[in-house]
Amino acid sequence: MTALSPRTVEKGPVPNSLTTGQLPRFAELYIFGASAVVSGVLLMLIGFDLIGWLVLSAVVYLVLLGILSSLVENRRKAVDRLVRGLVTVAFLLAIIPLISTLFTVVSKGIGALSFQFITQSGGSAFNPDTLEVTNTPGALQAIVGTLIITGIATLISVPIGLFTSIYLVEYGRPGQWLSRTVTFLVDVMTGIPSIVAGLFAFSLFTIILGPKAFSGFSASVALSVLMIPTVVRACEEMLRLVPHDLREASYALGVSKFATIVRIVLPTAIAGIVTGIMLAIARVIGETAPIFMAASFTDNFNSNPFEGPMQTLPVMAYTGFAFPGTDIAASNNSAWGAALLLVILVVILNLIARVVAKVFAPKGSR
Repeated sequence: MTALSPRTVEKGPVPNSLTTGQLPRFAELYIFGASAVVSGVLLMLIGFDLIGWLVLSAVVYLVLLGILSSLVENRRKAVDRLVRGLVTVAFLLAIIPLISTLFTVVSKGIGALSFQFITQSGGSAFNPDTLEVTNTPGALQAIVGTLIITGIATLISVPIGLFTSIYLVEYGRPGQWLSRTVTFLVDVMTGIPSIVAGLFAFSLFTIILGPKAFSGFSASVALSVLMIPTVVRACEEMLRLVPHDLREASYALGVSKFATIVRIVLPTAIAGIVTGIMLAIARVIGETAPIFMAASFTDNFNSNPFEGPMQTLPVMAYTGFAFPGTDIAASNNSAWGAALLLVILVVILNLIARVVAKVFAPKGSR
């Protein structure tokens, strides 16, 4: 008698909720394209507007993405896709104005840039014979003024900001009244409007010098008021990141506190400190209101920061549009050129900050 062997039933793959019911690979891209088309058609009926089209496309994209993902996939994946789409849309909405600004400045300012524009001073000249005013394009006086004023402001701000941060981190005890007072004053200075800093510097030097208060040094003092709190905060954060084990090991070897700060703490944090200082310079180099209040503006070349008004790139860009003179086109063209030069300077400062941070970074983190 033979035993009956049970018939084996081949089982297929068990469905997995994590792998089944997924949207195609490029589904989000297709949904975005469909959202743009649908939004464009809707706005064509009521009047097309670029900003409205971008906003409506983003809203339609998020709605369609959530609905399709919930129908095809499970609820967990739908929520995940919706949040990821929301973050992506927020990123695009944040970066589009930046790209638009850079494109506008570069496209309109590139025509003004030339060797002559960078190496000679611009200004206006009146011809009594023809009774015409001719404008000579040039930004040398603005470039030199920007570098001098920003350089002096840096020389004032960096020592004060660095020493203040060293006190707050290394010497100030938590809860001490002096530390709390300094921190409070730094927070207040961080929120000071730039025009107030310009009025402060102008009033201070008016009391000291009288009618000759307009000068590059006065503008440097105004910029230093804005720059010091940024330097303090940047240096303080970098110093606090230095491990306490390094300090304690130095103290255990009998090294004094001052020597520990100079030889251990500062070299460890130097990369972040230099980066913070460069970013602080990039922040104040484009200020217009305090320089306009404290140093005024001039078409003449002036390299003496202690006597007479000085021209800077941000003020040159402002006056080119606010006070165009008789040749409006040439004045506006020079203003766009000054704006582009200012953007180039800021980009250079950021690149220098990255290079310096990489060079001075600890060996293990390079």
